[in-house]
Amino acid sequence: MGRTDRESMASRPVRATKENVKVNQSALNEIDALLADTDELLSTRYPGDRDVRQPVHTVYVPAHLSSPTLPREWGEQALTFVDDNGGMVQLAERVIVAARKESGAPANQALMSLHQVAREAELLANAVTEKLRTEPIEDLRLDFEDGFGHQGDEAEDTWAPEAGRIAVAALAEPTAPAFIGIRFKCLEADTRARGLRTLDLFLSSVIEAHGSLPAQLVLTLPKVSTVDQVTAMVIACRALESEHGLPAGSITFEVQVETPQLILGADGTVPVASALHAGDGRITSLHYGTYDYSASLGVAAAYQAMDHPVADFAKNQMMLAVAGTGVHLSDGSTNILPLGEPEDIQRAWSLHAGLVRRHLKQGIYQGWDLHPHQLPTRFLATFRFYREGLEAAAKRLRNYVHKEDSSVLDEPATAKALARYLTRGLSCGAHAEDEVCERTNVPVEVLMNLARTGKPE
Repeated sequence: MGRTDRESMASRPVRATKENVKVNQSALNEIDALLADTDELLSTRYPGDRDVRQPVHTVYVPAHLSSPTLPREWGEQALTFVDDNGGMVQLAERVIVAARKESGAPANQALMSLHQVAREAELLANAVTEKLRTEPIEDLRLDFEDGFGHQGDEAEDTWAPEAGRIAVAALAEPTAPAFIGIRFKCLEADTRARGLRTLDLFLSSVIEAHGSLPAQLVLTLPKVSTVDQVTAMVIACRALESEHGLPAGSITFEVQVETPQLILGADGTVPVASALHAGDGRITSLHYGTYDYSASLGVAAAYQAMDHPVADFAKNQMMLAVAGTGVHLSDGSTNILPLGEPEDIQRAWSLHAGLVRRHLKQGIYQGWDLHPHQLPTRFLATFRFYREGLEAAAKRLRNYVHKEDSSVLDEPATAKALARYLTRGLSCGAHAEDEVCERTNVPVEVLMNLARTGKPE
């Protein structure tokens, strides 16, 4: 028998028979019984990614300063400010050059591609300008916590239902955010009753104005310190559902991680993971609170930032906690705003764009914005992140789906990550559907399925 014959026989699959299967049914039954709790854990607590859009940012505005047209006004203000400070193309060039420098592009390559940078900047600037005209804010939060402060019960009782009417009216605007809601006061003893009353008044107003709870509604619970506070929020949600005649489980909420007690408990555990599961499937997102968290650890005000080591440590724990749960993760904000002298404005824009790119590279696809002037760099950095990897990601996904020869052997998990990268770019407006489908050679329906499962069909 020649070598080719032996190799052919060696590569031929062996057919299973009763004689060569050694694990009997009794053993399988015992294994199934042993792993029943594991199966239940994985299916209920780690169901995988939700098939729900994640916004690239959340904008916080004081509730008493909000209006249904605020997103449009912020977009207009952002565009005007950019025009007054060098223009969108120039700002896009700065973002592109900084990203290339940060990625270590050789100097000669940078010199040879000045024309390419100019062309990329023009396309990027046009895309972001259109974004600011059509959807300048993806996720808007009317704030009754730090942004509203303690104005007294009468003022808050007035503004809570008004915020509900504003939220419903904002969803009918041409520049409506994809998501909108409130951040109410936390469940600590001093503010617990006030926060829950505001939540109740807001929800009552929303239901009255809309007829039901809008799918775009988001509620944010701040300053969570313990698992019990999450359990308490679940109790509040059930009570509100009962009072308003809502289906069980219809009220969901985000958790803001702003205290070290949620990252490291007194017993040495990481309570943020337990808190997530104590949410009874209602927690949709974890948000990192840059300044409250840093201040709680004694970091000097000048060094409180999204890229401080204590921030990275907390966010790494949060990333581990949400993995496989379908719960989204958001980075925090920078309070260095593009205001003042021209050099201060450019410095703040560069800082903001760099921080946005940083958390995107780390696998955190959302952050906070606090001012209209931060919107241009939010979208420039985000769109650039998705556009720069389009060709490579689309090619790898095309090779995977169509089983084309490639120097990279991708598996379903990687295919899923590639597809999610592309669909995130689609959902925020960084790409057009036709350019992604053309490059991957798959219909958008297949692309969406790959993003969910990693499988072409």
